[in-house]
Amino acid sequence: MLYYALVFLVVALIAGVLGFGGIAGASASIAQVLFFIFLVLFVVSLVMRLMRNV
Repeated sequence: MLYYALVFLVVALIAGVLGFGGIAGASASIAQVLFFIFLVLFVVSLVMRLMRNV
């Protein structure tokens, strides 16, 4: 999932440089959503791992 967030971030940066505003905005939004989903899943897995070791 982090891979897809990075891919959409790169697409957004390239589209922004080339002047495609709509594509850049959409790709940046998708990358942001995927990154936050990845972050939440990472924190949940850390908490579950800590609770299992206690």
